[in-house]
Amino acid sequence: MMRIGLFLLTNIAVLVVFSIVFGILSSVFGLGGVHGSNGLNYASLAVMSLVYGMVGSIISLFLSKWMAKKSTGTVVIETPRNGTEQWLVDTVAKQAKAVGIGMPEVGIFDNAQPNAFATGWNKNSALVAVSTGLLHTMTAEEVEAVLAHEIGHVANGDMVTLALIQGVVNAFVMFFARIIGNFVDRAVFKNESDSPGIAYFVTSIVMDILLGILASAIVMWFSRLREYRADEMGARLAGRDNMIAALNALRPAEARPDQMPESMKAFAISSGQSTGFSIANLFRSHPTLDDRIASLQKLPN
Repeated sequence: MMRIGLFLLTNIAVLVVFSIVFGILSSVFGLGGVHGSNGLNYASLAVMSLVYGMVGSIISLFLSKWMAKKSTGTVVIETPRNGTEQWLVDTVAKQAKAVGIGMPEVGIFDNAQPNAFATGWNKNSALVAVSTGLLHTMTAEEVEAVLAHEIGHVANGDMVTLALIQGVVNAFVMFFARIIGNFVDRAVFKNESDSPGIAYFVTSIVMDILLGILASAIVMWFSRLREYRADEMGARLAGRDNMIAALNALRPAEARPDQMPESMKAFAISSGQSTGFSIANLFRSHPTLDDRIASLQKLPN
């Protein structure tokens, strides 16, 4: 699993930077009308939060492919050097044509664990990459199913939808972070001036980070839903039994330490599994393999 973790990490970093800019523009230069003699202007704050929240999410979306390449060391196949690379490019091209999207870049990254990911700012400018471990441990039919799963993410526009959801979440985070910051500044530190004090800025940034992490549970919920949809696409393009076999082939990976960068875990097809309810499971990007396979088994063969 690799896609959303990187997106969230980038998003939180952008959110913090925008929070600082937000504070400077609205307080030092008096732009936006967020602060006034009567405290916060909630209408202006809501508008500013939505604008900054959406922009931060969109920047994260546009950076996603570049950061995925850098964090995983993915090498894009420009000219196939062997039969395996040629087969990968041809298979992705066939699947992309079948779902009506532009040809994605195809890459390979060095990782002993079987894994794969797809990312990109739109369905006609995507990247699909597989690990060396996946190529070494799976059959051609299973690899084809994994590629179809990733093409499903691209065709379904999951990254764009994710960006929209994240943008709305960002807006709520920034809105409530500043309300809490204003409360701490006025009620705790007794700032009675028309301008916000340092407590407002510090508290707002801290709450941006903390609320951003908590709000990511919403994004992870969406991520779990989209895995089922991508599995269905994989089954449609490569066969239900092949998709199930590919998921089963990931099981040995669960017992090994995950070698994927933390920032990329939600981007991948594979994820360590745990069952039952827990706080940690709220932040999981993937359903369990058992749940995914059970869902596939309900599809017609």
